[in-house]
Amino acid sequence: MSDLIFPSFKYKSKKIDGKVAIFDIIRKKYIILTPEEWVRQHLVHFLINQMKYPKSLISVEDGMKVNKMAKRSDVVIFNRSGKIFLVVECKSAKVKITQKNMDQLSAYNQNYKADYLALTNGLEVIVCKMDYQNKRATFIHGFPEFT
Repeated sequence: MSDLIFPSFKYKSKKIDGKVAIFDIIRKKYIILTPEEWVRQHLVHFLINQMKYPKSLISVEDGMKVNKMAKRSDVVIFNRSGKIFLVVECKSAKVKITQKNMDQLSAYNQNYKADYLALTNGLEVIVCKMDYQNKRATFIHGFPEFT
């Protein structure tokens, strides 16, 4: 797997049916290690270890409906009162960040109404602060401090 902008971390892995799996500290189980999962795991550990986001308020691969279709959001972080603080869409490092990716994240956010949205392929990160009252998004540098 490629080097990412997120710091490396200690992880547990094992083989499952001949495939490498990584232990997910949020889902508390081994997950087959795909290039996207590699990015997601680095992101989650970064948010917990460097940004000090509470592990108990992070959800990974949460199910939802978008236009009556079942979808899964990559990473959702709640604030202490249960409102969605941040939604992150993770892509493989081989996937270029595009407007189509942002549109996918925006569609997910129709359900969530998160304070912040982020998109990453592990090599670059785009984060925006949502302003629903004025119907705009402001791009910011880096992930927001957890409040």
